Amino acid sequence: MSTRAPEAVPEETTHSHTELVAPSELSRGRRIFETVVRSREASILLVLLLVIAAATIKSPSFLFSSNDWRDLLLTPSVLLLLAVGQCVVIITRNVDLSVGSVLGLTAYLAGRLFIDTGLPIIGVVLCVVLVGAALGLVNGLLVALGRVPALVITLGTLYIYRGVVLSWAGSNRINASDLPNTFSNLGTQQVLTIPVLFLVALVVVVVVGYYLHTARGGREMYAIGSDPDAAVLYGLHVRRRVIAAFVLSGALAGLAGVAYAARYGTVSSGAGTGIELQAVAAVVIGGVAIFGGSGTVWGAALGAILLVTINRVLPIVGIPDFWQQALVGVLILGAIVLDKVLSLRRARMLIEARDAS
Repeated sequence: MSTRAPEAVPEETTHSHTELVAPSELSRGRRIFETVVRSREASILLVLLLVIAAATIKSPSFLFSSNDWRDLLLTPSVLLLLAVGQCVVIITRNVDLSVGSVLGLTAYLAGRLFIDTGLPIIGVVLCVVLVGAALGLVNGLLVALGRVPALVITLGTLYIYRGVVLSWAGSNRINASDLPNTFSNLGTQQVLTIPVLFLVALVVVVVVGYYLHTARGGREMYAIGSDPDAAVLYGLHVRRRVIAAFVLSGALAGLAGVAYAARYGTVSSGAGTGIELQAVAAVVIGGVAIFGGSGTVWGAALGAILLVTINRVLPIVGIPDFWQQALVGVLILGAIVLDKVLSLRRARMLIEARDAS
């Protein structure tokens, strides 16, 4: 019985497969650098720097006076906290429209706790954050267990929570004189010229961003947002992760309520009205896909800072109020279109890579 010699593999085929699986010749540092430079976050940061530069050229005090430098960092602090929670919820392919009402309710609660109970600052903060988490838990349970779209649920709780604070506060308001001086000072206190409230928000951004990027639970949230049905079939705890996302959003809205009270001193029943739309806009502008599954907390944070900075800069350069709102709308539409274009491009590249292999 004759043995047939194996046919030689064509040289060009061998080379082509080698090229497909060959490791990158770039160093690890160079790969990280190119990844950062090409990221959506880098583009947002560049736009932010250009906006700040334009405002500084027009009015040098925008950046170089101590008060304006403080306001540049302090003003976005509340929106930063809301954007982080909103980012996590949107990554799971949901949305939380109740965060503005939660902020208003918890901000007023913080003031009443100082007036009525005499709790120390840390006690008030813990109570308010827990109340915010409980309100987020209500949203999460209704969405995850009731299988009702988050848009509908949180639109309903937006009005319910706002109704609670309206009936509770009425026409009354909390003034800065009603709050402890140590708490009110948090709104202006700085560490090495950086406002304390901004540092708190920055810590939240880093912790949540690190969790989403490295922890199993964080990666599962991305998987759920990419394809909820596939996540269920794979055995992921979809309901648990969705509920956790809403709890985090509520807790951070509660923390934002504390920051709001410290920042402005005066809290009325209308506190936080409409800010939920700004939070969604910041997340979308920051490159988080509105249909879930992609985006980063870093991008959402930059989107929040960019949104607030634009609102401060446009009057300086002499742009009317109408065009200020229109420009924000253009940014949102541009971010959505760009996300769609990039997703189609990624899909096409994957198909080409599959066909070439």
